[in-house]
Amino acid sequence: MRRVLRTLCLSAVVWAVLAQAALASETDTGHDGGEGWWGETNDKIVTNYGFLLIGFFPLFVFLVSVLQWRLEKRKDERKQAEKARKLRADLRGGW
Repeated sequence: MRRVLRTLCLSAVVWAVLAQAALASETDTGHDGGEGWWGETNDKIVTNYGFLLIGFFPLFVFLVSVLQWRLEKRKDERKQAEKARKLRADLRGGW
């Protein structure tokens, strides 16, 4: 436990020291003016991105739900097939 605590403390100190350098760094052409990766944004870009997020999450939940439903259906079919195999004496084998 002491080892884990010491490792966590050391990691926190290292991240705190490195964070200042990351926040102070500039791009190759100098300061970017706070633009980021996309470049200059306006209200239309932000609004469209918000609409994409609104559409993405329900679609993601739907697709994952369908995937889970199919996997559960396969599992239930396998269980029923196993139960049917156990009930048939001629397929059990043995003496």
